[in-house]
Amino acid sequence: MSSQDEQFPAAAPEAAGSDEGMTWWYRWLCRMAGVIGGMSCAFAGLWNCVTINPLNIAAGVWMMLNAFVLFLCEAPFCCQFIEFASAVSARADRLRAWQKAAFYCG
Repeated sequence: MSSQDEQFPAAAPEAAGSDEGMTWWYRWLCRMAGVIGGMSCAFAGLWNCVTINPLNIAAGVWMMLNAFVLFLCEAPFCCQFIEFASAVSARADRLRAWQKAAFYCG
């Protein structure tokens, strides 16, 4: 093997791990979709809490907790007053796009 053949396998995993083939605009589009999804989930959860049925109130609180997790992962600047927000966001940024989607849909 030549020295050129030895260099390419070492460089390929670094490039694949850092951007995983996503362009910058697609990454921001996914992030904005997460933020908009979090806002709609928070609004729907708040709207769902305006009732006297306890199951609806519990479902609304659950929806608002889901929105909070989305904001922690996708928009940590919205949660600057929380100490662990940057750590959660950094861990979420290390996940691949399909892993994030599975987590959010789950």
